[in-house]
Amino acid sequence: MTEADLKHINPKEILWASLNEILSDVNLSLKADDFPIQNTRKEFKGDLTLTLFKASKAVKLSPPELGQKIGEYLTKKFSEYFSEFEIVQGFLNISFSDDFRKRLLYEILQCENFGFVAVAENAPPVLLEYCSPNTNKPLHLGHLRNIFLGDAVSRILRACGKKVVTMNLVNDRGIHICKSMLMWMKDSRSKTPENTGIKGDFLVGDYYVQFDKLYKGQVEQLMAQGKNKEEAEQNAEAIREARELLRSWEKGDPTVLQDWKTMNKWVLDGFRQTLSRLNIAFDRWDFESNTYLEGKKAIEEGLQKNIFFRAPDGSVRVDLSSHGLDEKVLLRSDGTSVYITQDIGTALMRYRDYGNIEGMIYTVGNEQDYHFKVLFAILDKLGYSWASRCKHLSYGMVELPTGKMKSREGTVVDADDLLDEMFETAKEITTELGKTEGLSEEEKNELYEMIGQGALRYFILKVDPHKKIVFDPRESIDFNGHTGPFIQYTHARIRSVIRKSGYEKFDLPTDNTPMLNESEKHIINRLYSFPEILVECLQELNPAPLANHLYELSKEFNRFYHDHSILNEQNNALRHFRVCLTEACGRQIKKGMELLGIRVPERM
Repeated sequence: MTEADLKHINPKEILWASLNEILSDVNLSLKADDFPIQNTRKEFKGDLTLTLFKASKAVKLSPPELGQKIGEYLTKKFSEYFSEFEIVQGFLNISFSDDFRKRLLYEILQCENFGFVAVAENAPPVLLEYCSPNTNKPLHLGHLRNIFLGDAVSRILRACGKKVVTMNLVNDRGIHICKSMLMWMKDSRSKTPENTGIKGDFLVGDYYVQFDKLYKGQVEQLMAQGKNKEEAEQNAEAIREARELLRSWEKGDPTVLQDWKTMNKWVLDGFRQTLSRLNIAFDRWDFESNTYLEGKKAIEEGLQKNIFFRAPDGSVRVDLSSHGLDEKVLLRSDGTSVYITQDIGTALMRYRDYGNIEGMIYTVGNEQDYHFKVLFAILDKLGYSWASRCKHLSYGMVELPTGKMKSREGTVVDADDLLDEMFETAKEITTELGKTEGLSEEEKNELYEMIGQGALRYFILKVDPHKKIVFDPRESIDFNGHTGPFIQYTHARIRSVIRKSGYEKFDLPTDNTPMLNESEKHIINRLYSFPEILVECLQELNPAPLANHLYELSKEFNRFYHDHSILNEQNNALRHFRVCLTEACGRQIKKGMELLGIRVPERM
């Protein structure tokens, strides 16, 4: 078998082909398609499992009889691949031969990007939106889940051969920014990031919190005067002033526009600083101050075509009952746009710019599930066939042990502050464990940042996106737990073994390698499942299977490392094999963590 052949080995395909051949030999009117193939469950002996029930009925043999016949043929005729079998009720569990496992390991070592698929030049792009902040506050912990999820999904999509365009849609217009603008104007426009030393997004966020305090106080006063809650909330002076600012903005008032540009620039500069620290870069930035006009134009066209209608109060609406949804306001009675207006415009603008797309993915929290159902239904009603290729990558909220965060009340954990805290926590724990000996101060600080960010990203990405997360910084930096630092430390340990081995080339293990032990077999199986894991992540738009795969691989390697000698093994062939196995683990951990956006250290 040549190296080129080895690079295309797929155990399930080999079993499928072998099965087709032996079914013909034994004159059974069956095809391999009649036997579902899956990985053998951990509690049973074997590597791949054939389900026998359907096939056994077709040939009128009991599952054990059919399994015995097939198992004997497989292990005799294809002994280079399969060594033994076991029948458990209606299932046939097949074990790989040691020689085949070595070939699998060789493939992994010879393929620099094992499991990755090259991107075709003419592939239609996947447009992936994530981050999508409002320009009235700094990025916070909730944004970080969005950013880490979007970044990891974009990397996984590319690894699976997709052409990806990453997009950051900035919500830089609307009532929220008007609230911060109003308070800055009331403060005589006196404060700037330069004269206060406050990062721009933090300064604007402070004004947003001030607005909420003022607004709530006015609502309470109106309610004390006899107005009900709804009347008080609608008629409080602060909210009326903010709405008037929004109307002035949409009319193009030059003073309002200048204030808006000034404050948005402060916030955007702050965002870019935070994103740079996170090593996040976007292929494209969109701004809703541009896209809402596209949306208003589309709504006018929809009115003319009777897709939308004007309600008695003057607002423009759409009836989505045909899609199982409610009636939706698209423009307010005063002509100002709502969130769905700008989202319609954004989608149309992107499709116009990119033409044939494979899909459009929106990474947004699950509180917006209904919103995106409405958006996709509206695009469908407008007659855009690509609406069916739009997806909402929905995720649950991130909470702290103390409870839910609220931007208006100033109880959020800002991203910058959390990153600083993670750095300090990583420094404290790493120093206590003595993992920084021999490192310069610069190397130590780089390690603390790597571990702190790795812990944060991994803690978030290991959880299915649909589930809520309660984040605990110290729990995330446990070097012995299900954490990013545990995997990072495993990689550093592996690199230490490789440096001491002196190996520079990792060839196919020699034929006289002794029989493999169970730990070695499990590690090779784990390594070879990497392509399937990536496909699972792709299909579900979920990095969690990859994160958990890397943790299980790290656990299995550490168990192997403690139970079996590597560099002190006296048998040269076995030592060679184990060093190669160690190298393969290190490569996959590094590649896999890179797909999660996590760096791993060479030494610790």
